[in-house]
Amino acid sequence: MTEDEIRAAFLDEINRVAPDIEPDSVSDEEHLQDDLELDSMDILNLVAALHDRLEVSIPETDYSCISTPGKAVSYLIGKMRTT
Repeated sequence: MTEDEIRAAFLDEINRVAPDIEPDSVSDEEHLQDDLELDSMDILNLVAALHDRLEVSIPETDYSCISTPGKAVSYLIGKMRTT
């Protein structure tokens, strides 16, 4: 997958978890909890959805690595290369 495809998948899954968030309006620097107001259950649902869609496991200790779309894309690229 390309970086753009990973970003689109990440934002699509955010939209599935929180339908009121418009993927096209989310910047790479917006914090999932502080700016987009996702709660801890939303984050768990997002992680599960990413696992199903991208076949990437994200341990709880790495949740800070997906705290913004920009960080998440970089993290997911790295995880996908190692699997």
